[in-house]
Amino acid sequence: MRAALAWLRRWGVSIASFIGGLLTLFVFRRELDHVRWIIGYLLLLWLLFAVLTQVRQALEASEKRTHRLVVTAADYTIQTLYHGILLFLLPPYWASTTLGSRNAAFLGLLVALALLATFDPWYRAVVHPRPWVGYVFFLVSIFGALNVALPLVGVRPGLALVVSAWTAVVALTPAVCRARRWPWRRALGVMAMGATLGAGLAWGGRAWIPPAPLSLARATVAWRVEGLEPVEPVSGPIRAGELRDRGLVAYTAVFAPAGLRQPIRHVWRREGEVVTVVDLAVVRGGRREGFRTYSRMTAFPPEVTGRWSVDVTTAAGQLIGRLRFRVVQ
Repeated sequence: MRAALAWLRRWGVSIASFIGGLLTLFVFRRELDHVRWIIGYLLLLWLLFAVLTQVRQALEASEKRTHRLVVTAADYTIQTLYHGILLFLLPPYWASTTLGSRNAAFLGLLVALALLATFDPWYRAVVHPRPWVGYVFFLVSIFGALNVALPLVGVRPGLALVVSAWTAVVALTPAVCRARRWPWRRALGVMAMGATLGAGLAWGGRAWIPPAPLSLARATVAWRVEGLEPVEPVSGPIRAGELRDRGLVAYTAVFAPAGLRQPIRHVWRREGEVVTVVDLAVVRGGRREGFRTYSRMTAFPPEVTGRWSVDVTTAAGQLIGRLRFRVVQ
């Protein structure tokens, strides 16, 4: 009995938090209208982070038990904020991720951090002795949330990516100011320059970041399109002769939030090699079923058999989704 009670004290809150997180995922899914909550979370997170960074050393050195309890309560509150932000981010990033592509790595990072923030014993064992892990939580939370929130007010995902990375690095200024004992003006200047480098790295690695909140609502290959709907969808392997005779259509519906306008492309590939790139109409957000568009392929290379794919990308090159089909003799 005592062992069960000890286990419950150690893991009970974490298990309840995990169950609550699953319910949160079910309720939110892609309900991005709740983004104002996340902005409030971010402001509170940064404020607590900045204040605790400045006073932690003095409070921990204090002999008063209440001072140490303040540090513990602040740490737990910050962990709870990380947990809430990451759970909010998982549905839009899940929808935007193309499994099997490079951008799945960022989703994996979000999942790992969310699980770590859920289970208190793990979080205390990993994060508390290693302040740099806490900075990773902070950077990913700020960057990931802004990268979703900014497109909701009409900022294109490519620009949102750069602004989010720059802001996340600058937000670390209180930690640098405290660690280096620099005055705020100097620390802010140095971090602004570092943030410019961070924004450049984010842009260079944009293929690794899902273009949230854009996502592929519907996709298929078909022989033709009528009234912006696919006709004669193709399932299974395609005969090379029929492909040359009839051509092929890649039909996609891209979900975007209301107010967002985003140019997209279809990149046709055979065995991983680019065959053609088709610039499509600018996606206009707001339609829950997705903005419908398509590209038609009629001119094929001499050799058409093999594995084909059509990547749906932003103009900046972030992968929204992928269609696959196979051509046989």
